Amino acid sequence: MLLEREDINPDQADTKYGRTLLSWAAERGNSEVVKMLLQREDVSPNRLDTECGQTPLSWAATHGCGEVVKMLLEREDVNPDQADTKSGRTPLTWAAKSGHSSVVKILLERGEVNPNHSDTKSGQTPLAYAAECGHSEIVKILLEREDLNPNQADTECGQTPLTWAAKSGHSRIVKILLERAKVNPNHADTKYGRTPLWWAAERGHEGVAKMLLEREDVNPNPADTECGQTPLWWAARGRHSGIVKMLLEREDINPNHADTKFGQTPLWWATKRNHQEVVKMLLRREDVNPNQADTEYGRTPLSLAAKRGHSGVVKLLLEREDTNPNQEDTQFGRTPLAWAAMAGKGGVVKALFARQDVRLTTVDNNNQTPLSLALTHGHTEVAGILRDNLNSHTTDHGSRESLPPSLDHGDESACAVGVQSTSHNSNTNIPDLNPLFRADPKSTQSTFPSALCLYFFIAGFICLLAFLVYPPPFTSATHILS
Repeated sequence: MLLEREDINPDQADTKYGRTLLSWAAERGNSEVVKMLLQREDVSPNRLDTECGQTPLSWAATHGCGEVVKMLLEREDVNPDQADTKSGRTPLTWAAKSGHSSVVKILLERGEVNPNHSDTKSGQTPLAYAAECGHSEIVKILLEREDLNPNQADTECGQTPLTWAAKSGHSRIVKILLERAKVNPNHADTKYGRTPLWWAAERGHEGVAKMLLEREDVNPNPADTECGQTPLWWAARGRHSGIVKMLLEREDINPNHADTKFGQTPLWWATKRNHQEVVKMLLRREDVNPNQADTEYGRTPLSLAAKRGHSGVVKLLLEREDTNPNQEDTQFGRTPLAWAAMAGKGGVVKALFARQDVRLTTVDNNNQTPLSLALTHGHTEVAGILRDNLNSHTTDHGSRESLPPSLDHGDESACAVGVQSTSHNSNTNIPDLNPLFRADPKSTQSTFPSALCLYFFIAGFICLLAFLVYPPPFTSATHILS
């Protein structure tokens, strides 16, 4: 009734969004209203709103209004490939992103629609959006176009549709894309150099990783350009044991690849996360180096496990004969035994003693032994374990490590430095002088005498100073006798 009035403007836009009646009707799928409006010569079917710069066709495609899309496309003056001004997305892009397969079919029937159009926001194509959002039916429809480029990467990160599907964990779409001979399974993005396999391993998408690794032409060792991390590195770090297993089954896998930032290997991360299953799988490989230390602090997997108290991982590492139980880190010069003693990890200390080549008196950069570290940090129980094994453990040279004779028995003078012996356990009767013991690799002499002299000197100096500052009042002998 309103349209019968001559003074009515059917193409007037609102002031908030700049949208006309046709734009609103197209978005809501009001086909009868759209039909009435399109019969008017004074209604523009391509008018852009002021908020997003979308046409009525773009709004209809976004919301999956197929009947309205058909009506609009029957008009010769309607541009089926007009992109909006905000994100540069065409009606096909909006339909593919929103998952409206019927609208995608209708639009692709028009020859002038470009299936490879990339938007201005991220440079993604309709295929990339469909792959990212998991719309497998739309991916199939788009791949039927001979002029479609299945490897077209976006302009923001350089990721292909396969990368988007793998990253998002859409295994069905990954399978569809891999069936196309032209699809490159090793394409690395331009931002960080990450491949589809890299993303699948990092995010734990086991089904996607399996399909990719079934391809012989897939590289299992692609390191990214940001930190040099491989798919195996991320699978071990993320505790994705299924993906770790699949990767290790590849003969061309490099299990020792360390990242370029901190020099940490897959075994290093599996150890840190205390993932014994992954550690087992890695150690079964003969080419895995169990002694490869990180470049930041020079800590081996064994040193890391000892410090964190991962006794189960420690046992697995020590089962390898080529594991060095005495390798020192580069930061403090501490062995795994020293770290375990310092942290009070008794279970790890006991596990380390299973190896006869463990050295008990190696000193760190501060000239401290595992025993002195345990006592310094108040771990008397661990110190007891160390003390019990100190005189009986066989070194890797076939000799016996023991305390110097002067320190083999307790000395109550150690109480002068504030050290107390333990009495709660008869099996852990620790000499009071142990904290002062510093084994010198070049000498078997103890530094105890010099340390004790220093303590007495300081105490005497304090007493003298107190006497001078606060002199006692004169007291007569008669007063003292009374």
